[in-house]
Amino acid sequence: MNLPTTPSRPRLARAGLLTLLLALGAAAAAATPPDTLVLGKAADPQNLDPAITMDNNDWTISYPSYQRLIRYKKETTNIEGELASKWTISKDGLTYTFKLKGGQKFDDGSAVDANAVKFSFERLMKLAQGPSEPFPSDLKVAVVDPLTVQFTMGKVCPYFIYCLANDGGAIINPKVMEHAQNGDDAKAWLAGHTAGSGAFRLTSWTKGQTLVLEQNPNYGGKKPVLKKMVVKIIGEAASRRLQLESGDLDIVESLPVDQFAEVAKKPDLRVAQNPSLLVTYLYLNCSKPPLNDPEVRQAISYAVDYKGIIDNIMKGQAKQMRGPIAEGMWAHDPNAMQYSTDMAKAKALLAKHNVKNLSFLYSTRDPNWEPIALSTQAQLAQLGINVKLENIANATMRERLNKADFEISIGNWSPDFADPFMFMNYWFDTEKHGLAGNRSFYSNPEVDKLVREAASLTDQKQRTKLYQQAQKIVINDAAYVYLYQKNSQVALRKVVQGFVFNPMLEQIFNIDTITKQ
Repeated sequence: MNLPTTPSRPRLARAGLLTLLLALGAAAAAATPPDTLVLGKAADPQNLDPAITMDNNDWTISYPSYQRLIRYKKETTNIEGELASKWTISKDGLTYTFKLKGGQKFDDGSAVDANAVKFSFERLMKLAQGPSEPFPSDLKVAVVDPLTVQFTMGKVCPYFIYCLANDGGAIINPKVMEHAQNGDDAKAWLAGHTAGSGAFRLTSWTKGQTLVLEQNPNYGGKKPVLKKMVVKIIGEAASRRLQLESGDLDIVESLPVDQFAEVAKKPDLRVAQNPSLLVTYLYLNCSKPPLNDPEVRQAISYAVDYKGIIDNIMKGQAKQMRGPIAEGMWAHDPNAMQYSTDMAKAKALLAKHNVKNLSFLYSTRDPNWEPIALSTQAQLAQLGINVKLENIANATMRERLNKADFEISIGNWSPDFADPFMFMNYWFDTEKHGLAGNRSFYSNPEVDKLVREAASLTDQKQRTKLYQQAQKIVINDAAYVYLYQKNSQVALRKVVQGFVFNPMLEQIFNIDTITKQ
């Protein structure tokens, strides 16, 4: 059959008209209901049990379905009471007593009381999964009266209060035990259902397709404006973006950086960008020459091309760190000394040191690590230092890091709870050398004393003072090169109002206070 090489003009016109009509029809049908938030996620949750899951993807569903004694304040790592109206801490820091708000109810209408708190924490510690890890292993919970509950522990745990705001601190309806099977403490049932007192509750889940959360009719807090959140599972990032643009979705997460840039160009869309607490930094091995000399480490810190890394590798979606405690975490010092690229200073510091060769150990676990290694290699070459790059398997890299078998290496770090202990004690305490946290094998008795004292106190002002004293010392000692904090990015339609990003609650949406206008 002979076919024409080009279609006739009338056929082109008809095809164009048809495409236009289809597009208009799709756009007309796409608007989501004003009382419903529609979220596009890349993957299904795996387990919704707060005592089991450590996955933020699961927390999208579980976090708004439960209340906790404590919650984070809006976009900060500061805390306030949620179920707790007030609390006291004993002088020795070993006993925490919480007074509960009255009138709080689970979604079946039963009261949230001290017995429910005791049940939830005893179940958490009994199951002994990831969410229980930060809590003292000897934690004991006692009911003082129906609205008063007391926690006791064997030694001071100053970050205990912050752990209560995480998903693992969720208060679960004790009636969930009606669903227990073969002594599993209702694990199987809670993996796919919710039994909380949060503003919303899970009402349906079609695996791989859709989850629906609806208002908890017995919620004891301020009634949300939204009546429902629908979560659509859409594996392809491009499909999530297109459905956002067409109006089928209100919010989309997990897009590549370049696609977020395209979204930002659309007049009816916006991208919420916020610094997260996920940081990337270089380890400089303090335990062996030549990096055991702080001047050599300082020289490297002045040679790194921070702006180039952030602008070109991270496409601007990161912010240079200012010392070890990430911005957004209390005890961060906004006035701390920040290294910048200054090759003259770097050369002056190296003038009396004969440093000719160094090695840079990395893996491809993070796609940004290799270009950062190449950038560092090029910068140090200007100082006359030849840097040998070693790209190895991540498991092997971790083994070598733990044995101090490296000179320069790279890593990411994100805190498990909102306390600078996660940065200062893990990174600098001599007792935590290796993968435990102090991956530069740094040791300074004065710093040890400061961070250990800070970890033995419950007064936040005193702890902040001690941690900031320690920060000044460690920044000058340059045990690490503080590269950047990554931005969290979420794409959303402009009709979505009141979205708040909390750096401790990635992939969790404040649907109790979001509105659509």
